[in-house]
Amino acid sequence: MPTGRLSSIFTSNATSSFRAPSPQPRAPLAALAAATERVCAGTLRPEEAHHLFDELLSQAAAVPVRGLNNFLAALARAPPSSTCSDGPGLAIALFNRMSQGAGARVVSPTLCTYSILMDCCCRAGRPDLVVAFFGRLIRLGLRLNVIPFNNLLKGLCKAKRSNEALDLLLHRMPELDCAPDVFSYSIVINGCFKEGEVDKACNLFHGMIQLGVQPNVVIYTSIIDALSKCGAMDKAEVVFRQMVDKGIGPDVMTCTSLIHGYSISGRWKAAVRVFKEMISLGVVPDTVMWNLFVDSLCKHRRTKEARVIFDSMAAKGQKPDTVSYSIMLNGYVKEGCFDDMTGLFNSMLQNGVVPNHHIFNILINAYAKRGLMDEAMHMFEVMRGNKE
Repeated sequence: MPTGRLSSIFTSNATSSFRAPSPQPRAPLAALAAATERVCAGTLRPEEAHHLFDELLSQAAAVPVRGLNNFLAALARAPPSSTCSDGPGLAIALFNRMSQGAGARVVSPTLCTYSILMDCCCRAGRPDLVVAFFGRLIRLGLRLNVIPFNNLLKGLCKAKRSNEALDLLLHRMPELDCAPDVFSYSIVINGCFKEGEVDKACNLFHGMIQLGVQPNVVIYTSIIDALSKCGAMDKAEVVFRQMVDKGIGPDVMTCTSLIHGYSISGRWKAAVRVFKEMISLGVVPDTVMWNLFVDSLCKHRRTKEARVIFDSMAAKGQKPDTVSYSIMLNGYVKEGCFDDMTGLFNSMLQNGVVPNHHIFNILINAYAKRGLMDEAMHMFEVMRGNKE
């Protein structure tokens, strides 16, 4: 089969008839490059990818490893689409097919190739294959860097084998002359948390600091989130203070975790303090953060303070959404503040926020429980009119 056909199928831009054709050995690379562009655009179907490999493997020229790596990496990162629902899985299938029947027509896969494939396995939910590809890599005798190790750690943690991941991190990597980096520790710490091994994760966190590996905001947030979820707020606060003292700025996820922890523990004053501190640190709250904070105050029957925070959302450039209004309305209902409830609902309509089914239910139930059936029926009719 002529190599020119590869270009005609997978080249996105038509070439001029006056332009000299590319040399034959470059045709596979050009075809892979064009296919990679289509993966990124979300237009390459699996059957087309298999057809491409049929043609590549029938060529006299070897499949170039650089083009292959770029193509597999694009599939690994490709989000599910109508044309291809599982890019990482397709990458694994294509590589296995190629390695079984290619012979000398494919340049030997490199460390980069196997790192990409291991990442594909993690994304495809096949942690068992991560271990298998790592085994192939070891047998090749290539000098390893931290990237394939991190992919192996991901695979082990996804398979809920955090003890094995911990052994790899603390013993096998140093034995193979590969120093774990901050991402290595982050993967295993998260894996331990997901398996409920809070103490083990915290010990690893302190151990990495002693070894001179400086935690980043992701690790700090993971620690704070896990401690907050199990109610260990004093410990979470200590970690938060360490983070700020070391000049590592918390992000909105860090502060959300801490505020949520204080909220579910009933310590709303501490939640208010953290919220004010995050503003002073330059962290811009998102809608989720605002809603969480307003909800915390409403649950503690602090609707006046909640309304102040609610009104400040718009002033800070964050428009309240239907969730924001439903939280505030529900807070008013629980405290019997019907005038405030009605006023807020009217304000919502004036601001162009369309009430949803949940908001109508809050109002209908509130009126009905108070015996105001005419108002309840009116609200019900308004809701029906909105649906129609």
